[in-house]
Amino acid sequence: MQPIPRRAFIKAAAVATGAFVLPRFSVGQPGPAANGKLNLAWIGLGRQGSGDLNACANGNNVVALVDVDPRALEKAKAAFPQAKLYKDFRVMLEEMGDSIDAVGVGTPDHTHFAATYMAMSMGIHVFVQKPLVHTIQQGRILQELAIEKKLVTQMGNQGHASEGARLVKEWYEADLIGDVREVVVWTNRPSRGYGFGGPVQTAFPAAESIPEGMDWNLWLGPCEKEVAFNKSFHPRGWRKWWDFGCGGLGDIGCHTIDTAYWALGLGAPDSVDVEMHDEVNPIFTPYGSVVHFNFPARGNKPPVTIKWYEGSTLPPLPEGYDQGFEGEGGFMMVGEKGGICHHGMRPDSPRLYPQEKWDAYKANPDLRVAKTLPRTRGIYRDWIDGIKNGKETCSNFDYAVPLTETILLGTLAIRTGQTLKWNASDMTISDNQAASKLINPEARKGWRIEDLA
Repeated sequence: MQPIPRRAFIKAAAVATGAFVLPRFSVGQPGPAANGKLNLAWIGLGRQGSGDLNACANGNNVVALVDVDPRALEKAKAAFPQAKLYKDFRVMLEEMGDSIDAVGVGTPDHTHFAATYMAMSMGIHVFVQKPLVHTIQQGRILQELAIEKKLVTQMGNQGHASEGARLVKEWYEADLIGDVREVVVWTNRPSRGYGFGGPVQTAFPAAESIPEGMDWNLWLGPCEKEVAFNKSFHPRGWRKWWDFGCGGLGDIGCHTIDTAYWALGLGAPDSVDVEMHDEVNPIFTPYGSVVHFNFPARGNKPPVTIKWYEGSTLPPLPEGYDQGFEGEGGFMMVGEKGGICHHGMRPDSPRLYPQEKWDAYKANPDLRVAKTLPRTRGIYRDWIDGIKNGKETCSNFDYAVPLTETILLGTLAIRTGQTLKWNASDMTISDNQAASKLINPEARKGWRIEDLA
């Protein structure tokens, strides 16, 4: 008898039992793998993608590597000589999908969805860099697919797995700062930082020679515009351009906003306001925007506004906050009895403020809050362990999609320069037709859902 293909085995098991069995491993075997190793494939091997791969590879088999740029492929091949190399993830999944347990996606934002959707449709677990998707509709589709297929998913917002994020949530839930109505976050992006900087652009740059062996058409992926290659896009400048990235908010928001979003148990904002300090730009992220995400009350908790400042625009200091604004950004959760703050994009070293509140907390053991939340071994190990042990991950798509959706609403406000009112239940924006058109823009042929299933 011929062996049953992996996808057919999974489908038959689902029909027979009414559910998928977790964990499961390559060639459709339920339960622990014989050698305890996962077969991993990685799509996108640039700076972040290669780092993600290296963090997940230890103790597992790296069987396939995908990148449109042969320079990235060759560099990864040196570390994983046994892996098969591909330029097109669609070809890789068609050829090797039956023997792959998990896929990582570290491509530019505009191709996250296509790679992730195709892998998940084949019953493959996924790790996807932040922001999870490029458009709001894409996130909803992936969330539903993860539930249908019962897959282990994770978004790469590393700070969500950190000790600091758990401390912030525990301090808030222990009522150390009282009710919170305002959160202030900021970043030096997009005017500075990795992949950003330089003057704001109002037109696509002139065509340059494509690096030898690179498939630029594949890099463009679902983008319907015929944009010529320019080193302003690849390998590091793509985040600034709306067709490929989500600006400074998409880059850092899933880190810095995440801490308050989780701690406060926020859902969807009902409106998003924007203050533009530069002209609205249809192709390039402007500098200096201020975005207000307005969240309704939750039960007996009051409404909350998250105020996002980016670029050269910095927030005013609240009373009792005595740290400067040096560095790449920061976070302040303003409560009625003080606040919680940290420097940088992630909650690596959170503290209470004003200073006397923090000093008293550190000096008096009776004030210490018990650690009630489960700890992780980091975003990558959390995902790997989730697959091997059938456990829920900390930034799975049930959490990551609503967070990313909030971030993307902010980018739509910046892209249009207008307030938007959001109805999350039916995914509609009122009073902003320009933003409504960006909820689910059409991909070009070859990159639509019907082409990827």
